[in-house]
Amino acid sequence: MGLFRHSVQEVQLTTRDVEQTAKHAPWSLWADPFGRLAIRALQIILVVTVAAAVIFAIQSLTVVTIPLVLALIFASAFSPAMRWMRRHGVPDLVATLITLLIIVVLLGAVGWLIVWAVRDQWSDLYAQAEEGVQQFLAWVNTLPFAPTQDQIDDWLAALGDFVTSSQFGSGAIAGVSAVASFVTGFVLLVVILFFFLKDGPRMWEFLLRPFRGSHYERGRRIGDKTVTVLGAYVRGTATVALVDAVGILIGLLILQVPLAIPLAVLVFLLAFIPIVGATLAGVLAALVALVANGWVNALFVVGVVVLVNQLEGNFLQPFLMGRSMKLHAFVILVALTIGTVVGGIVGAVLAVPIAATVWGIVQVWDGPNSPARWARPKPAESRA
Repeated sequence: MGLFRHSVQEVQLTTRDVEQTAKHAPWSLWADPFGRLAIRALQIILVVTVAAAVIFAIQSLTVVTIPLVLALIFASAFSPAMRWMRRHGVPDLVATLITLLIIVVLLGAVGWLIVWAVRDQWSDLYAQAEEGVQQFLAWVNTLPFAPTQDQIDDWLAALGDFVTSSQFGSGAIAGVSAVASFVTGFVLLVVILFFFLKDGPRMWEFLLRPFRGSHYERGRRIGDKTVTVLGAYVRGTATVALVDAVGILIGLLILQVPLAIPLAVLVFLLAFIPIVGATLAGVLAALVALVANGWVNALFVVGVVVLVNQLEGNFLQPFLMGRSMKLHAFVILVALTIGTVVGGIVGAVLAVPIAATVWGIVQVWDGPNSPARWARPKPAESRA
C-alpha cells in the first residue's frame, strides 16, 4: 500500500513538473490571448502579402490574364450551346468552330455598332454633355451653400493642368501603342477560347488529378459552379443591358432627345458595370436632354432611366440570373473599387462576375447544397 502511495506521489510530482515546464516553455508565449492575437496578425500579414503578390502579377501580365479571364467567361456563357451540339452528335471540332465563329461575329457586331453610333455624333454628344455640366454648375451657384466661382475656376484649372501635363501626355502616347497590345490580346483571347470550348472539361479534369476523395469532389463542384455562375451572369447581364438600352432608347425617342442612339449604345455598354454604370448613363442622358429640351424634359429622362432600372432590377434580373447570385450592393461597390484600382475599366467590368463566382464557390464548398461552415446561416436567420 505504501509503495502504491509513493508511486502516485511520484506521478503527481511528474505531472506538476511537466505543467510548470510547459508554462515556462517558449511556445507557451503564443498560448495566451496576446499570443493568439499575434498569430492572427501574422496570418493576416501573410494573406495580405500573398494577395499583393497576386495583384502585382495580374497587373504585370494583363496581356495574358485579361484574355484568359475573358475566354473563361465567354466559354462559360456558351457552354450550354456546346453541350447541346455534343448531345446531338456534332463533333467537338465542328461545334467549337461554330461557337467560336458566333462569338467573334457578336463581338464584331457590337464593335461595329459602337463605331457606327458614335463616329459622327461623339463630338456633339461631348459638347452637349459639357454644356449641360455648365448649366448645372450655374444652377448650383444660385444655392446659398454653393462654392464660389474662384473655387470652380481652380478646380477646372487643376483638371486642365493634369490634361496638359507630361503624365497625361505620356499616358496618351502609351494609349497609341496599346493598339498593338489590344491586337495581341484579342488573338490570344481567340486561341485560349478555342481550347476552353473544345477541351475545357478535360483540362479541368487534368488539373484535378492530384486530388482524391472529398477534395476531388469539391474540385468538381468548384468547376461546375464557376461555369454555371459565370455563364448565367454574362447571359443575364447581356440580356438586361439590351433591354435597358432598348427601353431607354424608346423613352428618348418619345421625348425627342437628340443623340438617342449613341446614348442607348452607352447605356448598353455601361450596364455591364452594376450600379455605377446605370447612374453614369442616366446622368449623361439627362445632361443632353437638359441642353436640348430644358429642365422639364431632363426630369422626364431621369424618370425613364429610373423606371427602366427599377423594372430590370426587381423583375428581369432576378428572373434571368436568380436571386442566389445576387450580391449585396455594398459587396458590389467594394468589388468595383478593387477591380477599378487593379484593372481600370476592364477590372470594373470583370470585378462583379468574379465576386459572384467566388460567392457561388462558397455556397458549394462542403456539398452540392452545403455552404462553407462560416457562411451557413444561423437558425434565426433561416427562419427570418
